[in-house]
Amino acid sequence: MTTETTPTAPAKKTHFPVKEFFDKPVIQEKIKSLLNKNADAFTTSVLQIVNSNTMLRNANPMSIFNAALMAATLNLPLQNGLGFAYIVPYKGQAQFQLGYKGLIQLAQRSGQFKRLVAVPVYEKQLITEDPINGFEFDWKQKPEKNEKPIGYYAYFKLINDFTAELYMTESDIYEHAERYSQTYRSYMNGNGKGGVWVENFEAMALKTVMKLLLSKQAPLSVEMQQAVLADQSVVKDAEKGEFDYPDNQIEDAEFILNVNEEDFAKCKQSIQAGETTLQDLCDNGFEFSQQQYAELEKLENELSA
Repeated sequence: MTTETTPTAPAKKTHFPVKEFFDKPVIQEKIKSLLNKNADAFTTSVLQIVNSNTMLRNANPMSIFNAALMAATLNLPLQNGLGFAYIVPYKGQAQFQLGYKGLIQLAQRSGQFKRLVAVPVYEKQLITEDPINGFEFDWKQKPEKNEKPIGYYAYFKLINDFTAELYMTESDIYEHAERYSQTYRSYMNGNGKGGVWVENFEAMALKTVMKLLLSKQAPLSVEMQQAVLADQSVVKDAEKGEFDYPDNQIEDAEFILNVNEEDFAKCKQSIQAGETTLQDLCDNGFEFSQQQYAELEKLENELSA
């Protein structure tokens, strides 16, 4: 007696559009031209991150590529556990997101800082809350087991001994998240999961207080300005500095204080006269728009040619 067996259907090939995108010759060429010998490691790292996140696997491959390229341009590792930079899915796109350790890394590279810290603050540690004359803390006081922070504190000291600090209460941080993140607002209204603000609140709180302090009071290097602008954006072009902010149509404006036309003209004259450089202007706190920066960079290149 012969027993008939039903032929086994061939295993269905898993469709991985991001890998297919990265395998394209034009993309491989782009990666190799920018990263040279690190190209293979870069591709492997990005694909591992994408493969571990269902929403990223279904995100626009170009947005993933550009977010990863932004991290590579800033020389910040993307491994999630390190806290330097992340690729975050949002409504079918991938956003570049800066970690607070990434901010510290970029500040260290600028050579402007002696000290830069961001820490959670617990009830017994806050002695005096005085935004005019300075805050006073007792860092010897340790939190109780499972005690929640009452706020978050950032501080820096420059090599010229200038110092600045910022303290935000926990409610300040929550208000900031609700104001500037549509994802978090949706979560508060009972829709969605809230994203990184819910999944890793402390890391976002530390980044927020540090980013606000640096953006408002510190001399930002060109690299730091680029990182702040790219943060929480869908990167359209990492090299040209073109960004879109689908989750946040307000926050980008808070950190871009464009130089007015009169001051911009003076900056151009100073560069033309050889009195200063674009790097010096940025290091001294001028925050140019992308168009202004490109114009000054072109002027400087023409003068040095």
